[in-house]
Amino acid sequence: MEELVLVDEEGHARGVMEKSAVHHANTPLHLGFSCYLLNNEDQLLLTQRALDKKTWPGVWTNSCCGHPYPGEPLVHSVQRRLRQELGIGTADITLILPGFRYRARMDNGVRENELCPVFRAYTDAEPAPDPAEVADTRWIAWSAFSEEVASGERAVSPWCTLQVPQLAALGPHPRRWPRGDAAALPAAAHLLDAS
Repeated sequence: MEELVLVDEEGHARGVMEKSAVHHANTPLHLGFSCYLLNNEDQLLLTQRALDKKTWPGVWTNSCCGHPYPGEPLVHSVQRRLRQELGIGTADITLILPGFRYRARMDNGVRENELCPVFRAYTDAEPAPDPAEVADTRWIAWSAFSEEVASGERAVSPWCTLQVPQLAALGPHPRRWPRGDAAALPAAAHLLDAS
């Protein structure tokens, strides 16, 4: 049974809930993360969500997303999901947007509601995606990707649509993006990282 960390509007942990029960028309606010995996040429790994995912099936998005387990430090959850979803065992992971939050609703009424810190990761490994998680992958130059998202030419998940302009505002070269301030993470994440 996979449990997610529920949080209040100030980011404090307020309990846990089984993942299968979280996402519905009134999804409670919970802790997640997004990761943008790049290679040494600053190409971003785009992923297409598996077609049987409960939320946004078949949608193209950033490299990896997930939720920390109760008591699991955020960076460990990023490592875990890179390994599980993409077969990436080693990556240099950096916090970039500690305070990102979003809400989105699918056409069927299912909502997403997350405090979702954003990480950048670098690897020289090629992905070996788990088909239960990822239907397809594609490397694309970050500069081209960010321009296409900004112009509306490239459709991506709602969280990615909101994250890309914030990342692009940090500069055109992902390797030079400043490290996010860990003090700005939701309080629930600090609790996880202290354990």
